Amino acid sequence: MSVPHGPTPAPVAEPHTQEPGSDKRDGRLSVCTKVCYGIGGVPNQVASSASAFYLQLFLLDVAQIPAAQVSLALFGGKVSGAVADPVAGFFINKSRRTGSGRLMPWALGCMPLIALAYFFLWFLPPFTSLRGLWYTSFYCLFQALATFFQVPYTALTMILTPCPRERDSATAYRMTMEMAGTLMGATVHGLIVSSAHGSQRCEDTVHPRSTAVSPDVARLYCIAAAVVALTYPVCGSLLCLGVKEQPDTSAPASGQGLNFFTGLAITSRHPPYLSLVVSFLFISAAVQVEQSYLVLFCTHASKLQDHVQNLVLIILVSAVLSTPLWEWVLQRFGKKTSAFGICVMVPFSILLAAVPSAPVAYAVAFVSGVSIAVSLLLPWSMLPDVVDDFQLQHRRGPGVETIFYSSYVFFTKLSGAGALGISTLSLEFAGYEAGACQQAEVVVTLKVLIGAVPTCMILIGLCILLVGPTPKMPRQDTSSQLSLRRRTSYSLA
Repeated sequence: MSVPHGPTPAPVAEPHTQEPGSDKRDGRLSVCTKVCYGIGGVPNQVASSASAFYLQLFLLDVAQIPAAQVSLALFGGKVSGAVADPVAGFFINKSRRTGSGRLMPWALGCMPLIALAYFFLWFLPPFTSLRGLWYTSFYCLFQALATFFQVPYTALTMILTPCPRERDSATAYRMTMEMAGTLMGATVHGLIVSSAHGSQRCEDTVHPRSTAVSPDVARLYCIAAAVVALTYPVCGSLLCLGVKEQPDTSAPASGQGLNFFTGLAITSRHPPYLSLVVSFLFISAAVQVEQSYLVLFCTHASKLQDHVQNLVLIILVSAVLSTPLWEWVLQRFGKKTSAFGICVMVPFSILLAAVPSAPVAYAVAFVSGVSIAVSLLLPWSMLPDVVDDFQLQHRRGPGVETIFYSSYVFFTKLSGAGALGISTLSLEFAGYEAGACQQAEVVVTLKVLIGAVPTCMILIGLCILLVGPTPKMPRQDTSSQLSLRRRTSYSLA
């Protein structure tokens, strides 16, 4: 699995300068660098977590947009983020290195714009006829800008260190921090708006089909959006201070840069990458569907609306706490073996749909968090191995990392767009009434969306992943040469 670290041969003069935040022992990264790198990804996860659990409910019951328009907004936003991936990869691949590096200016420059787009995504405009267009526009903008941050940020993993084990460690730090951000986003947002969706709301309503929205509810969502938006400048500052891209001009580039679209055609045919992408098309879509419909299921298909905040909290706490454990399992037993942890949620999801009681819901929440942790950690841990395997076979120049990372996110977002768009549209056909307290017509549909749909997608994804080819791990010296060529190419670009 990981490259073994045996006795080191006699020291050889390194033809490259030392990475910031690393020491001289096999390119190891300092804890400070790993922590600051992980913190940089927190804001996107805070915002994505809040929107994953609560945006659909907000659009249906607060903004009171018809389910068909909500489906269009969610689908359009995800497609916008997906399309932005190759566009971001193309422009980043073409950009020249600045004094702050090549990838860092893109990541930091997008943060203020993402914060603004996120805030207006939760703002309730005074007009009603064009609300569908308002939220579709800002969700598309938010997803596109978030992509222009995420592509260079995740691609930084490949140029932090030449050591695969250290890259896995940096990925684990990033995923742990991002899971903490996911926990913070859903928790803070949920605590602020919890009074807007409790059972008492419907009991106090004179008519069960009343569609009136209290101004206090809209104000609560604006406050929650502002709190989340503030994480972008705070975490961006720590990323800038703790992680630096240093130029290295002591060696010439070993290859010419790879044209983005040519590289996309080549990389998409690489068997280990193809297996990884196709499998997580299904798995990531299943996780998104599970997250998106949990709150709706608890609110309208069971009497668990007063437990929503606790259930979301348990999911995210168990995911955060189990991430370091999964990193150890990954190192100890291998990455494909760890994939079996994803399917643990399957029987529990079916059980929740069949027996929607509070004890079952809490057990499902805990197990789902453990499974979600490995489903998020595994692809980002496998992707650097796939990139190295590709480099060993093709010996390409700079730009490969950006192509792999941007195209992976493109495909997974596209699958999420289709899954969420189709599933939300099914609520329209089932008779969902925006803003209504009673939704008896959609109970069966919500049970299928929370149980059967994620189960099928997870099982299909796991089968593809397990039978697919495994990327070859480079030897220690080969890994260092790959990293040297990678870093030198970046510095001279």
